[in-house]
Amino acid sequence: MKDKILKRFGEVFGTEEGVKAYFAPGRVNLIGEHTDYNGGHVFPCALTIGTYGAARRRTDNQLRFYSMNFEHLGVIESSLEELVPSKEAGWTNYPKGVMWAFGEKGMKVPCGMDLMLFGNIPNGSGLSSSASVEVLTGYILRDFFGFQVSNQDLALIGQYAENNYNKVNCGIMDQFAIAMGKKDNAIFLDTADLSFEYAPIALEGAKIVIASSNKKRGLGDSKYNERRSECETALAELQQVVKINSLGDMDEETFEKYQSAIKDDVRRKRAKHAVYENQRTVRAVEALKANDVALFGQLMNASHVSLRDDYEVTGMELDTLVEESWKVDGCIGSRMTGAGFGGCTVSIVKDEAIDSFIEKVGKAYLEKIGYAADFYVVEVGDGPVTL
Repeated sequence: MKDKILKRFGEVFGTEEGVKAYFAPGRVNLIGEHTDYNGGHVFPCALTIGTYGAARRRTDNQLRFYSMNFEHLGVIESSLEELVPSKEAGWTNYPKGVMWAFGEKGMKVPCGMDLMLFGNIPNGSGLSSSASVEVLTGYILRDFFGFQVSNQDLALIGQYAENNYNKVNCGIMDQFAIAMGKKDNAIFLDTADLSFEYAPIALEGAKIVIASSNKKRGLGDSKYNERRSECETALAELQQVVKINSLGDMDEETFEKYQSAIKDDVRRKRAKHAVYENQRTVRAVEALKANDVALFGQLMNASHVSLRDDYEVTGMELDTLVEESWKVDGCIGSRMTGAGFGGCTVSIVKDEAIDSFIEKVGKAYLEKIGYAADFYVVEVGDGPVTL
């Protein structure tokens, strides 16, 4: 892939001289959904698919962007003076947002660049293509200009850019999982204080299978921000009667005791998901450490039910993929992953069942939904690298 992107860079921008190539992964969250902005735990891992970048410094302030995924758009030109979000800027709002965020943190980008990207994460799939681009851009800026930032800082800057430049109120999980990825390990992250530990993913005789629903959705215009606001209101109501900083501070028993403080049935369901999902995530990591993959799978299934019934972010496409997955012998667990409303499911499937799993779930999905899903058998990979 390195040779391919460098060659294309030369064709588009005139020469390969002075160009460096980079990679940042995508991520999948195994369990712990919509907990990251509620002060709970998440359990994501970086993947071996992601975003490739080729970049070269310029001597002026011009920014030239090109995506091999959107070749029809051609070269998109901008400059360091134009770091303001706009609909017309399309995907370039993500790298521009990171350049802006570095400036906001006192690290002004001193000169422009030519940047070419190629992603092999399916677009709109919920595997965090935007966060992958953000971490990749930050990694390139650090490499080019010697900014004194750690990989964890890159995650925080990427989140800051997404929140404040692109106006998507995301939590820290996506950027953190990508910046801090470690091969064959998932990251057990407490989003309240960013304490984390690596937990080996030892799925003896099984693999992670991702199914992309191919239903497109945009995070900003989905109900993501609405859910976040519902949880914030529920938290404020609970804080009138119990001393907590976040919904992640509660266990199930405490929630059941005080839930009547939440004045609205819908908000109560949203908060219940945040509390119960956090506890499921803690138990799931313990199960994995104890080599109890079957229990891990059961907790994944319960996570999906909660996301469907209490948080209401699944929709017909994701429900169909998960419910058909549950029917297949050899599927240990399956759930939606990501923000929801389209995107992907993640399943743990026994090796010998993978082919029949893809065939059966794919056939049922096509019949019910009317268009095909795509399947990816993935491996757990490292964070960003220079190629």
